[in-house]
Amino acid sequence: MSPEAVSPRQAIRQFLASLRNPARILVAISGGSDSTGLLLLLDEAVKAAPHLEISLCAATIDHALRAGSADEAREVETLCASHGIPHIVSTWQGEKPKTGIMAAAREVRYSLLAEAAEALNADLIVTGHTLDDQRETLRMREMRTEQLSSGIADAVLFDRRFWILRPLLFSTRADIRTFLRERGVRWIDDPSNEDVRYERVRMRRQISAEPATEMDIRAAWEERLALSSRAAEWLNCHFRLHGCLLGQVTADGLRQDRAVLDYSLGRLTAVFGGQQFVPGGTQLERLLSFAAGGRLGRMTLGRVVFDLRRDGLYLSRESRGIVPLVLQPGETGVWDGRFQARNGSTAPVAIEAAATHSASLKSLGSSPRTGTGEHHFGHLPKAAWKRAIASAPVLSVAGAPLFQELASGIDLTPYFAPFDRFLTRFDFIFADRLSAVFAMAPYAGLPLRSIDGKTI
Repeated sequence: MSPEAVSPRQAIRQFLASLRNPARILVAISGGSDSTGLLLLLDEAVKAAPHLEISLCAATIDHALRAGSADEAREVETLCASHGIPHIVSTWQGEKPKTGIMAAAREVRYSLLAEAAEALNADLIVTGHTLDDQRETLRMREMRTEQLSSGIADAVLFDRRFWILRPLLFSTRADIRTFLRERGVRWIDDPSNEDVRYERVRMRRQISAEPATEMDIRAAWEERLALSSRAAEWLNCHFRLHGCLLGQVTADGLRQDRAVLDYSLGRLTAVFGGQQFVPGGTQLERLLSFAAGGRLGRMTLGRVVFDLRRDGLYLSRESRGIVPLVLQPGETGVWDGRFQARNGSTAPVAIEAAATHSASLKSLGSSPRTGTGEHHFGHLPKAAWKRAIASAPVLSVAGAPLFQELASGIDLTPYFAPFDRFLTRFDFIFADRLSAVFAMAPYAGLPLRSIDGKTI
């Protein structure tokens, strides 16, 4: 066992002791050694500590990508039934993409897990990620960027609804398999785990041949948490939001700590640009040099226009490249990575950028929720505000303005692309503060009462 590793039994005991209870846990189980070990370790520990008021249920996601996957799901179902654990099998239906299959499978997997959690009345989801997975991830990210990575997070909020926790992230696969062998339990070996077409498989083999120097993952996590907290305070003191469309960093805010600026401006760029990931190191270096240079002007980066004025830095979505979205009655979707819309009306509704449509149409600019009517913002630079309004969502039916009775059935709210689908606990403090700035509901809090023995 490596110096950083924790025995699987100890990891599960610590995890259960840290949970707020009563709690119902959904275990994501594929039938592989990691997830099978997770299920049985939890079952053993829960039955040994009934005072904790914790119950288990389980779900298997059949991606239907290879022959035999349905049979494997039935094997898992039998295992769960033998332990009295309620279990659901959810299958990925429909055609599969020709490219990006791993990323698409991940999206579908977590969506189906969330649906299973709702169906089984679970409070949280757990997955069987291990220390081996963490090492592979760190090495892959190390090869892509010089920026320090904190690797796989031990807790991630999915879709603002369910926390996904990883209790075995400091336990090794070898130790989990030893536990299973001692109990005489077999597991399923997924042949894709040996397919060298996948980067993770190649990295796994490389690490096995040349073990990497261990980094202090917990220390990296603490560093990220501290930075998120400082950035949240920076938001409070130095960031202003105008009509959910135009951001402003005060002139004094641009003179703050470089690490905080790097973190904050990177994430604000992703939010205003409607993109899942922050700009890369080189792009951020350009932005920070521009913001600190003192030369007034504009630059575009990550689909965001940055306008440096004497009173600070303004940022808004550039009006180009905004793709329309059509929602059928009852449908929900995300427009431009910036707004989530639900069509509660009886007609198909189109959402487009104001720059491409008549100003007479209903837009967020006249919404009572945001109050972005132009007469409220006469103190802002006209060009900056005009750009922001041009990127606003406009709603129409068959090219015509919405009637009031239809418009009232459309729910349109800000969406944070880097946070609202997958939010790590490292970024939680900053994201939650940003949610408050946008007058949005707070994110769901962690279902934990302690982390690493420290009360939260």
